[in-house]
Amino acid sequence: MTSFRAVLFDLDGTLLDTAPDLTLTVNLLRGEYGMPVLPMSAVRPIASYGSKAMIKQAFEIDEHHPTFNLLREKFLAIYEQHLSDSTQFFPNIENVLTHLESNQIPWGIVTNKLTKHTMALLKNLQIDHRPACVVCGDSLPTHKPDPAPIRYACELLRQEPKHCLYVGDAATDVMASKAAGTTSLVALYGYIHTSEEPSTWQADGYVREPIEIIHWLK
Repeated sequence: MTSFRAVLFDLDGTLLDTAPDLTLTVNLLRGEYGMPVLPMSAVRPIASYGSKAMIKQAFEIDEHHPTFNLLREKFLAIYEQHLSDSTQFFPNIENVLTHLESNQIPWGIVTNKLTKHTMALLKNLQIDHRPACVVCGDSLPTHKPDPAPIRYACELLRQEPKHCLYVGDAATDVMASKAAGTTSLVALYGYIHTSEEPSTWQADGYVREPIEIIHWLK
């Protein structure tokens, strides 16, 4: 049916729609400092780039600001309490995973999200038993766009990178995938800023809806 023997997914913006809970977290933190609520449209485009990017966006500061690390620690602590309030699969992702499982194609997750948040989220959604591997941002000394996490996931699945597909929604996902030797597929339905041009990322493929992943595999 397909030359791919395994499929790897980014988490935020590809497998799960986490933007509502990330936006809530940002606004709860801003509220502590008397700042007005940000719309989800302001947070969603940078949700795939992690807590540092969201702190920069929400407080208009960089990593050298004296309160940056404190704000990030507070952000992560608040997020831990709201991991799965509204987070859910993107439409038809469940059908994609069921298709893979019914065809004995293992799938895994490679994310820059911290292990404790990733595993707690998967457990809350009762899907922690389904991925054949989960590699997080702190699983190794490096994280995406470094290719090491994707290569490590391939090792865990006992597959050569050339037989694995990696699906993500950020330029860093494509960079990591290509450097790791996997086939890169961009989830255009994910958290991509309107100022970005995914066509310039030189990925191997692009999908506008999750269900197209099945069509693309065929």
